[in-house]
Amino acid sequence: MPDIRSVNAKTLKEWLDKGEAVLIDVREPEENEKDAIPGTILIPLQQLTVEKLVPYAGKKIVFHCRSGKRSANACLKIVEKSPNLEVYTLEGGINSWKENGLASTCSSSVKISIDRQVHIAVGGLILFFILLGYLAHPAFFMFSGLISIGLILSGISGKCWLALALMKMPWNCK
Repeated sequence: MPDIRSVNAKTLKEWLDKGEAVLIDVREPEENEKDAIPGTILIPLQQLTVEKLVPYAGKKIVFHCRSGKRSANACLKIVEKSPNLEVYTLEGGINSWKENGLASTCSSSVKISIDRQVHIAVGGLILFFILLGYLAHPAFFMFSGLISIGLILSGISGKCWLALALMKMPWNCK
């Protein structure tokens, strides 16, 4: 099995800025339309061939997907047919790119801030458990109290685990 070379997001950004590399998105068109790294060339994994990479020979060819699995498969697919090409996978995919604070496009139709999403979720959960407490069993009131404790701990620590979870939802690009 051939070795798969990988590159981290910050090094890739340097390569792209210097014109040393080309970045190829191996995700499906719908995924690319929703969120993409500027300047990326879209070649879905199923359509990827060595022939499509000929124009980029002489540069480092870096594949990316959402998290790195498909781009690693793209590397294997190409290295098996053309071991002379210099191919890499972006470690962690576009997720890693964005976690490093690098730019991506986002066409998500949801434009509600994370703070507002947390307020909606917490308010909805508290209301839900209060209603269950009145309608089903008083023990459900306890869950409203637990949510309140979570809010207090979030305020003290400065970390909101619900916000971190919501940021990973598909409707939030960043």
